Amino acid sequence: MTTLRIATYNLLHGRPLAPDGSPAPYPADPGGPLADAVASLDADVLALQEVDRYQDRSGRTDQAAVAAKATGAADWRFAAALHGVPAPGAGWVTDPDRPGLTVYGPTDLDDSRPSYGTALLTRLPVLHWRARRFAPAPFGLPLRVAGRRGLTPVPDEPRAALAAVLAGPGGEFTVVAAHLSFVPGWNVAQLAAVRRWIADLPQPYLVLGDFNLIGAVPRTVLGSAHAIQRTARRERVRTARRTRLQGWYDLARTPTYPSHRPAVQFDHILGIGVPRSSVGSVSAPRTGVSDHRPLVVDVEM
Repeated sequence: MTTLRIATYNLLHGRPLAPDGSPAPYPADPGGPLADAVASLDADVLALQEVDRYQDRSGRTDQAAVAAKATGAADWRFAAALHGVPAPGAGWVTDPDRPGLTVYGPTDLDDSRPSYGTALLTRLPVLHWRARRFAPAPFGLPLRVAGRRGLTPVPDEPRAALAAVLAGPGGEFTVVAAHLSFVPGWNVAQLAAVRRWIADLPQPYLVLGDFNLIGAVPRTVLGSAHAIQRTARRERVRTARRTRLQGWYDLARTPTYPSHRPAVQFDHILGIGVPRSSVGSVSAPRTGVSDHRPLVVDVEM
């Protein structure tokens, strides 16, 4: 058995924050704080959300590439949920020439169009990659935004997920990095779709990311989606119900948001086929970057 460190981290586009949670200016090297934060996690598998690629607001940094170098990732992918730039108020001015999903890797560094999405980095050999995009909800919600008082109306945005089949020390397993909508119900449907989307990939599964869901909701959704896929015969349904109760679980339960004073857990690491006894230390360290804390778990695989 080998201990692997698994982590998920919503970057808030690598934004440095002051101790009170207010935005701080980017330094001369805008990727420096992000690189330091990621390196401190020492993760073998790292899921990243709210990742910028060549955006002016974050110093034209390719944040997935910076994070991969900092963590020593042998392979990585960045799934651009959208191409474009942030609007002055809220939302995005999208690039009409790139309306859909684009996936970048270590050899795709010459495309400098600004984009935004989800990344998955790993030190382990990757046997298979896949990616998908989720359309935004048709409406947004008033949310708290770092650096603004009160609530700000925020439209929903496209989301992206990445899956990788990894060659672990004990055999193949599947890891998913996802960032889900903040719109209630919409995020639940997206998480259920993730479970169906990876049904043909090998277990064990680890699903990581910012789900914008709290408590038992994520593991309940994944368990229900698992059961729905086994409805052909009564015996298979009974087996699926047992799997729902005994299978999907939270590898870590600790608040991650807001980073300066965590009160809720939006960021999750969920698994099935991974024995509970294999889970070691759990942490949500403060890094000085983002309004989320990273969630870090050591797992024997």
